[in-house]
Amino acid sequence: MRSISPPAIRDPQRRPVRFSEFIYESAPFPSCHASTIVETKGELVAAWFGGTAESAPDVGIYLSHHVRGKWTVPVEVADGVRSPNKRYPCYNPVLFQPKGGPLLLFYKVGPGPQQWWGMMTTSTDGGYTWKTPWRLPDGILGPIKNKPIELPGGAILCPSSTENRGWVVHFERTSDFGQTWQRIDTPGNPEPIAAIQPSILPLGRGRMRALGRTRQGRLFAIDSNDYGRTWGAIRLLGVPNPNSGTDAVRLRDGRCLLVYNNTPEGRTPLNVALSHDGEAWTPVLTLESEPGEYSYPAVIQTHDGLVHIVYTWRRQRIRHTAIDPAFL
Repeated sequence: MRSISPPAIRDPQRRPVRFSEFIYESAPFPSCHASTIVETKGELVAAWFGGTAESAPDVGIYLSHHVRGKWTVPVEVADGVRSPNKRYPCYNPVLFQPKGGPLLLFYKVGPGPQQWWGMMTTSTDGGYTWKTPWRLPDGILGPIKNKPIELPGGAILCPSSTENRGWVVHFERTSDFGQTWQRIDTPGNPEPIAAIQPSILPLGRGRMRALGRTRQGRLFAIDSNDYGRTWGAIRLLGVPNPNSGTDAVRLRDGRCLLVYNNTPEGRTPLNVALSHDGEAWTPVLTLESEPGEYSYPAVIQTHDGLVHIVYTWRRQRIRHTAIDPAFL
């Protein structure tokens, strides 16, 4: 695969940051949120939802490719049109590239998080063309915000959650790229923990730790020792969370990297933290600290070792930052 060329924007005073850029400067929508990023066929692909405002009927899923150091013009690849007279908003796209299958795009459609349903589509050419989307089975939503992981043997484990009867975490597993599904429920949240939007960190030998957003001012964690077939009880970590989405990834060097708002209230600053076990976290980098909303990050590590982060920038644009973790 060819390497991903960085653009010209650089900050020599922050050695870990290779570059930082907006994916687009102008677009046919005023508001955006909930971006996702993936590496496929040697390119980066990003998606997000955009429209008049979150939950507006005109909100669709937009996508852009990183080609020769630049992002392509955003293109709408999915919408919530149900009939000539009915259109629902779209939410929370998630891109994922399995090792032996097509590029997957999951998203949600519906009046809101309490009534939405899961949708997905696939691409065999790196996201330039897509199959007609299909609705996932009842009770299956797909990855609710953050990327799945691929298990030994090729099954895909999706971190998910529901908001219609409280905030409850669950997981979903597919072995055939979304054709059939198994839902894996957790023991339930001890009061008063209201938890959604997990990220999965594989810790080796079947052990996994998922962590994410709560209404309790701190991140939650939940563990599995059998490749996600069963999960223990949810607990709160000592990491602040202002009821905002996070994302995490296990790096090739064994460390875990978290992108989050390091505050119990508000959606600034936006930070990076590191951990050796996914339990105790140390802040190491600030991505944003100005007034405004910087939120809903997605993070991956590409084949060249760089860490790529996309996130909402003031609900106006999507920002993309590349980090060399060797300097963290």
